[in-house]
Amino acid sequence: MTAPSLPSQARVVVIGGGVIGCSVAYHLAHLGWRDTVLLERDRLTSGTTWHAAGLMVTFGSTSETSTELRKYTRDLYARLEAETGQATGFRPVGFIEVASDEGRLEEYRRISAFNRRCGVDVQEISPSQVKELFPLARIDDVLAGFYVKGDGRADPVDVTMAMAKGAKLKGATVLEGVTVEDVVVKNGRVTGVRTAQGTLACEYVVNCAGMWARQLAAKNGINVPLQSAEHYYLITEKLPNIDRSWPVLEDPGCHGYYREEGGGMMVGLFEPVCAPWKVEGAPADFSFGEIPPDWERMTPYLEKALSRVPEVQGAGLKKLFCGPESFTPDLRPIVGESPEVKNYFVAAGLNSIGILTGGGLGRAVAQWVVDGHPDVDVTGMHIDRLEPYQSTPAYRRTRTVESLGLVYTCHYPFKPMKTARDARRTPLYVELEKQGAFFRDVSGWETPDWYAGPGQKADAGPLSFGRPSWWPQWQAEHRAAREGVVVMDMSFMSKFKVAGRDAGHILNQLSANDVDGELNRITYTQWLNERGTLEADLTVTKLGERDYWVVASDTARRHVHARLERALGEGHAFCTDVTGAWAQLNVQGPRSRELMQAVTSADLSSDAFPFRCAREIDIGFARVLCVRITYLGELGYELYIPTEQAVHVYRHLLEAGEKFGLRHAGLKTLASCRMEKGYRDYGHDIDNTDSVLEAGLGFAVDLKKPNGFIGKDAVVRKKAEGPLKRRLLQVQVLDPKPLMFHAEPVWRDGQPVGYVRAASYGHTLGGAVGLAMIEGGNTPVDAAFIDSGRWEVEIANARYPAKVSLKPLFDPENKKIKG
Repeated sequence: MTAPSLPSQARVVVIGGGVIGCSVAYHLAHLGWRDTVLLERDRLTSGTTWHAAGLMVTFGSTSETSTELRKYTRDLYARLEAETGQATGFRPVGFIEVASDEGRLEEYRRISAFNRRCGVDVQEISPSQVKELFPLARIDDVLAGFYVKGDGRADPVDVTMAMAKGAKLKGATVLEGVTVEDVVVKNGRVTGVRTAQGTLACEYVVNCAGMWARQLAAKNGINVPLQSAEHYYLITEKLPNIDRSWPVLEDPGCHGYYREEGGGMMVGLFEPVCAPWKVEGAPADFSFGEIPPDWERMTPYLEKALSRVPEVQGAGLKKLFCGPESFTPDLRPIVGESPEVKNYFVAAGLNSIGILTGGGLGRAVAQWVVDGHPDVDVTGMHIDRLEPYQSTPAYRRTRTVESLGLVYTCHYPFKPMKTARDARRTPLYVELEKQGAFFRDVSGWETPDWYAGPGQKADAGPLSFGRPSWWPQWQAEHRAAREGVVVMDMSFMSKFKVAGRDAGHILNQLSANDVDGELNRITYTQWLNERGTLEADLTVTKLGERDYWVVASDTARRHVHARLERALGEGHAFCTDVTGAWAQLNVQGPRSRELMQAVTSADLSSDAFPFRCAREIDIGFARVLCVRITYLGELGYELYIPTEQAVHVYRHLLEAGEKFGLRHAGLKTLASCRMEKGYRDYGHDIDNTDSVLEAGLGFAVDLKKPNGFIGKDAVVRKKAEGPLKRRLLQVQVLDPKPLMFHAEPVWRDGQPVGYVRAASYGHTLGGAVGLAMIEGGNTPVDAAFIDSGRWEVEIANARYPAKVSLKPLFDPENKKIKG
């Protein structure tokens, strides 16, 4: 291949010519950034794109962002040929997902309800209708099918070439045979890329290098923990009784997907236990290669997949293909501006959905680069949610074995990850194990979800969408939090010390609330962007005139840290991540003051230690930062303890707690209590697309504080628009039996008006309770709107009466908290 002529500069360089890279370049060019250069080390589609199966499916996700990306992608593929003259091979032959067990039937009914709310025309069909549409399918065990007429298939190579052509037609440059050796960084910002043909100066880089993205990013200290794994599909010889107009059939219970291919059938696989490929790193010269298939390992899975289409078993085998696909630790893409280097974007780790989301993802990334912010909820896919330890070879080798199989597993609500566990232990792990803790992976931290009881071994029992076997333990923990006192290990929370002459000023600029007021006081606040939408949800405690304590959730750690570091800039202020250096124990419940007073000499009376007070106190031999605050809606305290003294403090609490009926409580109780109270959780029920006012957090905004804050002007404009027509509301199902988890549509007077973003079970309220973003259209979402409507929640295609509230359904006057 003749080396192409390399321009000397560009505004943005896209690295990688697969479907994602070409989509990013296409959309950048269509947004007017003609000085976009795409560099492909070999030829377009090399690596993974060329051998993709080409499914174009909008059904299957309970993420609004993912569903919208899929819908946009399907529409783009349908119109690209008219725009570019290049065929995409898109054929809307239809798609069927079959359920052959009760768990998947429940899952797909829940998904279909949500997908219909998002505009996907999915219909539940009978087994006989499945057979009619896909005659080779065995249906004796099929309970139902879920059919989307407008979905289908596309040609991965043609789609990619069409977007590359579309990019060039709008002025972008696409170069093949140019290997990017390194990204040039100066003062923490992208300044160019270095290639074998020379250096190309640029302002932005978008790393779309697919299976090589991790290795390239690592050269600049950027964490991209993706890993390639073997991915298989079988292609038969021609079959006499198959038609290319048949829909794509997918049966996760048999690990397979099925479609016509060249007059035969393609049978694709997502086996539950996979094989990582080249953990040491993808070879630089691997382009259009194949991996020798492991027949011995794959035969049982192939037999299972072929059992859904038994007539195909006698067909001649044309090929068993094996090629690499990239997977991430949580099966979500890795997207966005890196926290390590300014203007270094990543779009990789698509987990086998690169073709069916490629158009939408490229649009979202391009818009992000051009505007400086995303226009969709990216909290679930943002690159900064992932931790550096997840890039280690041992972690990738271990977790990827499970990751690929998650594509086709039944996604039960309480299903835990089983691989790559025990990566992080809090100092209380051994103590809590003795109490019968059932540990859950929380950003790598082994954290109690619920407790079986002292001396008991926690057994989660069979998974289901109904009440789990440990429901009584959860219920008892919840009751103890509401009526007695509980202790919770919250050491996974992200903690930062911010100090320096300018620390207070900078934190106050970042924070919508006034965090630089009284000493020894905690303040709940949001960090906003210039548009007045959310960037973080956290607390800031002022410990001294130059000393501050910032606490955020586990998944927000790197996002908050990067935002802090960039804000500090040249000011006299310094940020230290002390997450692992301090344990956190939360003592919560009506009797928490009695217990705490029994272990300290400090006066914890309400007058001496009021709500939001933060002071150092003694417990045994330890000095502990004690903060009177709650995330459960009860009188309570958060204790920050030097790691080396955590067990000492814990044992003091345990011994003294016998008198007060102290009970251990896990994250399930945290969730159920906070949902009853309507407390928000960034990345779950609020995200980067929400204004602070729509999120119901206006009480934590101080528009009068001196010098303002980032996003103030946008908040003022939003208030001036008048009553809000989009608001986050609390929703409770009146029937105590059904459970909500996430993505349940909410109806008002027979019309869909939103969906539940996060939910739990309100053991005190007596029903499932969640938070839903409600759209009023042209009508303000206020008390009159709520009171005049008939409200329902749709759960697995059945609608249940519900009540909706602006105020917390539990203790709306905060009497329990401030007593």
